[in-house]
Amino acid sequence: MPMQQNLPLPTPPQDVSAPRAPFWLKLASAVLRPWIRIRREPREPRELLPNDGIPTVYVVERYGLSDTLILEQACREAELPSPYESATKLPIKRTRAIIALTPRPSLFRSRSHSSRSETLSQLAEMVSKNQQEDIRLVPVSIFVGRAPDRQSGWFRVLFAENWVVVGRFRRLLAILLNGRDTIVQFSAPVSLKETLSEQDDVPLERSVRKLSRVLRVHFRLTRTTIIGADLSHKRTVVDSVVDSDAVRQSIDTVATKEGARVEQVRRRARSYALEIAADYSHTVVRSISFILIALWNKLYDGVVMHHFDKLRAVAPGHEVIYVPCHRSHVDYLLLSYTLYQNGLVPPHIAAGVNLNLPGLGALLRRGGAFFLRRSFKSNALYSAVFTEYVSQLFARGVALEYFIEGGRSRTGRLLQPRSGMLAMTLRSFLRESRRPVLFQPVYFGYEKLMEGNSYIGELSGKPKEKESLLGLFRAFGVLRQRYGKVAINFGEPINLGVLLDEVAPNWRDSIEKPDSKPEWLSGAVDVLAERIQSNINRAVDVNPINLLALALLAMPKHAMAEADLLAQLELYKDLLIALPYSDRVTVTEKTPAEIIAYGEAMQWIRRVNHPLGDVLMAEGDNAVLLSYFRNNVQHVFVADAWIACCFLNNQRMSRASVLRLGKLIYPFIQAEWFLPWSEDEFSDRLRASIDFLVARGLLESDTEGRVIERAPGQSDNAFRLRALSHSLLQAVERYYITLALLTSNGRNSLTAAELEKLCTLTAQRLSLLNELNAPEFFDKSLFRGFILKLRERRVVRADADNKLDFDADLEALVKEAKVILSRDIRHGILKLTSELPGTNGENDAGKTEDNA
Repeated sequence: MPMQQNLPLPTPPQDVSAPRAPFWLKLASAVLRPWIRIRREPREPRELLPNDGIPTVYVVERYGLSDTLILEQACREAELPSPYESATKLPIKRTRAIIALTPRPSLFRSRSHSSRSETLSQLAEMVSKNQQEDIRLVPVSIFVGRAPDRQSGWFRVLFAENWVVVGRFRRLLAILLNGRDTIVQFSAPVSLKETLSEQDDVPLERSVRKLSRVLRVHFRLTRTTIIGADLSHKRTVVDSVVDSDAVRQSIDTVATKEGARVEQVRRRARSYALEIAADYSHTVVRSISFILIALWNKLYDGVVMHHFDKLRAVAPGHEVIYVPCHRSHVDYLLLSYTLYQNGLVPPHIAAGVNLNLPGLGALLRRGGAFFLRRSFKSNALYSAVFTEYVSQLFARGVALEYFIEGGRSRTGRLLQPRSGMLAMTLRSFLRESRRPVLFQPVYFGYEKLMEGNSYIGELSGKPKEKESLLGLFRAFGVLRQRYGKVAINFGEPINLGVLLDEVAPNWRDSIEKPDSKPEWLSGAVDVLAERIQSNINRAVDVNPINLLALALLAMPKHAMAEADLLAQLELYKDLLIALPYSDRVTVTEKTPAEIIAYGEAMQWIRRVNHPLGDVLMAEGDNAVLLSYFRNNVQHVFVADAWIACCFLNNQRMSRASVLRLGKLIYPFIQAEWFLPWSEDEFSDRLRASIDFLVARGLLESDTEGRVIERAPGQSDNAFRLRALSHSLLQAVERYYITLALLTSNGRNSLTAAELEKLCTLTAQRLSLLNELNAPEFFDKSLFRGFILKLRERRVVRADADNKLDFDADLEALVKEAKVILSRDIRHGILKLTSELPGTNGENDAGKTEDNA
C-alpha cells in the first residue's frame, strides 16, 4: 500500500466539450437571471474553498433545473468555480459537478429511488482505489422565498419556501414571485477521502450510503434552522399528545380518582391540548412580517442587534431555546421579527393564557405562540398534557422561547426566575436528547416603554389591568408616539450538556429512566436559571437614557447643573470602557453633550436656563419612569458604587477594610443583581475600581497603597463619588431595614412572611417621608430575596414554629452598617421600625442604634 501512494495519479479526462453547458441551458439562465436576487450565507464562501487543485462537487438536497441555475449564478457572484467549470476537473465525465441526493421524478417515467447517488458512488470508488487523490463535497442549501428583506405583495406568501416537495409549475411561480428573496447557504466542505478513511473496515457501498444519510440529516437540520421544523397540522400534534403514554396514564388516574368515564376525561385532556397548542403557519408568519416592518418604522427610530453572528454560527445542529428578559409585550414580536429578518426561524413562544383573546389568540397561535395557564399545580391532567406538548415540540426540533421571569418586570430589574419551564425542558431533554441544547439569553434595551404609564400605576399600588379586547383597542393610542431605538443583544449561549456535566456528572444515567425525577434536577435547574439571568445582564446595552437616569436620579431633586452632568456622564462612559463588565456589553457612542441633547429631544429631561449655568432636571412621572431605565444598568456599576459608598461617611479607609466589607456584602448583591463573579473575582474587580478612581483623581492613595482617602466633602471629586454611590445605596438601606426589624423584634418573634411585610411597610413609609421616586425601593420581592439569602447563608434560620432565629453574625452585619450609612439615616430607619405595629418598641430600637 505505501508503494501505491507514490504512483502517479491518472490524469482526469480532458474532453473540452463535456463541461460546456448546452445552449438552451445558457438561454434559460439568461431568462431566469433578472428574477433572481441571491443572499449568500456566509457572505464570502470563498474562504471555505482553498485553491489547492482538489476537484469540488456541489451537493444539493433535491435536483431541479432552477436550483442548478441558481447555484451557477451564486457561484459566479461569489467568484467560486461554477458547477460546469468544476466538472472539467472530475475523474469521470459529467456535464456539471452537482450531486442531488433526491432526484426529481421524470416527466414521463418514474425513477427508481435509491439511498445513494450514482455519481457519489463512482467518485467514492475512484478515491478508495487511489485513482483520484480526493474530492471536496460542498453541501449547498437553496431557499426561494425565505429572505424577507424586500417584500412587496401578499400573493408571494403563498409560494414561500416550506417542507413540501413542489412540482415544476409551482416552483416556477415561486421563482417568479419570490426569486428576489433567495438564500443560498454554502456549508463547510467535506473531504471524501477523509470520510472513507474513517470507515476502512466497512464495505464501500455501505460507507456511501452512510455518507448520503449524514448529508440528508445536514440538509434537514439546515432547513429546520432556516424555515422551521416540519410540523404537522395542529390536530395531528394534539392527537399525538393525547395518545402518549404519560397522558393516557394521567387520564386513567384522574378517571379513577373522580369516578368518571375514561372517554369523558380523555375529551377534557384533548380540550386542554387544543387550548395550549400553537398552529404555526409559515404563510401567516411571513404575512405578519409585512405589518411589523411598517409598525417598527412608525414606532422606533431603529432596531439594532448585537452578537447575532455568534448565534448564527452555533445554531445549526442545536435545539435553540431563547430565554430573554421580559420588559414589554413587544418583546415577543421584536425577537421573532429579528430572527426571521436575519434568516432564522421564529421560535414557538410560551405565552400567558391571558393573551388568548378572541381573534388575537388565533393570530398568535399561527405565529407560533402556545398558551399556558399561570398556575396548574392543582390540575394534574393539565400538567401532564402541557408537559407532553413541550416534549413533542422538543422531539420535533422546534425552537422555543419563554420568559423565565414569569412576567414583565415593572421595575427594570431582572426578576427572580421561576423554574417550571426550565424543569420541563430538562426532563424533555432526558427523554428526547437527540440534539445538543443551547439556551440563548437575550437582552432587550428600550429608550421608552409603551407600558410606561401602566407601570407607574401598578408600582403605586393599583391592581394590574386585565388584558381584554377593549384594552387592546385602547392600546392603539400608543401608536401616535415615538419610542426611540431598541437594542437586542444576544448573550453568551449556555450548552445544557456542558452545564449538566458541571453540576451532575452522572446525569446521563437518568436517560434510561426519563419518567423519574432525578435527585440532581432541582439543583441543576437553579444553576441554569441563575446562569441565564447572569448572561442576560452580561449582554446589557447601555443607552443614553440609562446614563441620564443614573446621573439625575442620584440627586435629591433629580436635577443637576449642566457642567456637573457632563462630567458625571463622562465618568460613567470612561468606567465602561476602562473596566468593561463583559465582552458583550454595548455602550452608546454618543458624547456626553449628545446624550443630554438626545434626552431633551426624547422629552425625558427639561432644561432650565440660568445666568450661572443651565440646569437639567427630570420631573414628575418622568422621574419615576427613569428609575426603570436606571435599574436596567445598575449592576454594571455595582463594584464602583460600592467603593464610592465606603467613602460617603468616611474620608479615609484602609484598602483591606474596603475589600473585607465588599466580600461581606457580595453574596447579597450578587443574588439581587445576578452578578457573574465569584467572591475572589469580585475582590479583584474592587481592586481594579480603586485603581481607576485613584488614577482619575477621585480618590488618593498613600505611597504603599494601603490607605485610600477622598477629597473634602464639597469638592467636585467628592460630588462625583456621591452620585456614583447612589445606585447601590438604596440596596444597603433595604438591607439595614431588614436587619433592624429582626434585631428590634428579637429572636424567634417573626416568620419570614411577617418580616417581609414589615420591611415593605417600613420602606413605603420611608419613601413617602423622603420623597423617593423609586418604587422598587419597597418592592417586596427584593426583601424576600434578601431574607432568603440570609437563610441560605445560615445568618438566620427558622425554628419549629417557622419563627426566625439569629445569632452574633447578624449583629455583626448591623454593626458594619455604620460604615456606609450615616447616623441620620440609621436613626430614621430605626425610628420607623419602632413605630410599626407588632414591633417591640422604642427601647429595643434605641438599643440597636447604640450597638450600631
